[in-house]
Amino acid sequence: MPTAELANITPLILTLRGERVILDAHLAALYGVPTRTLNQAVRRNRERFPEEFMFQLNREELAQVRSQFVILPGGHFRYLPYVFTEHGALMAANVLQSPQAVTMSVTLVKVFVKLRRMALTVEELARKVGTLERGFRQHGEQFQAVFDALRQLMAPPPEPPRRKIGFKTGD
Repeated sequence: MPTAELANITPLILTLRGERVILDAHLAALYGVPTRTLNQAVRRNRERFPEEFMFQLNREELAQVRSQFVILPGGHFRYLPYVFTEHGALMAANVLQSPQAVTMSVTLVKVFVKLRRMALTVEELARKVGTLERGFRQHGEQFQAVFDALRQLMAPPPEPPRRKIGFKTGD
């Protein structure tokens, strides 16, 4: 699987309700079908999509998703969109039964697995740093500075300050 393909899909995966998910519009585009066709196939096979495979966003989650994607496929929403977990995306490929859906579902599962491995690597690194820190506490403040620096490197980057939008007065 080309790295470029992974790089194109990875930004489409979000974390909502503690799950890694992909929007119905993005999944439909990957599978080469209109969003309406994907959602219709899901409605016809609702028993295959329990809550842990797919769920509908609420208004707050939609606002959060809109802030992450400046332009969403489909633009305006008449209905709140659905999101699919890794298992839901695979099940959607099964109900669509198109060759492109089957091919892309394999790629999508590989992306989810890659993201899971990356998350586990960060957790494992944090555990190792904690173990080292406990072992070196007796050596004093020099090592504490090193561990503090390591923790800062593992922390997610801070949000950059946003410019205020609107008319500015001369004050």
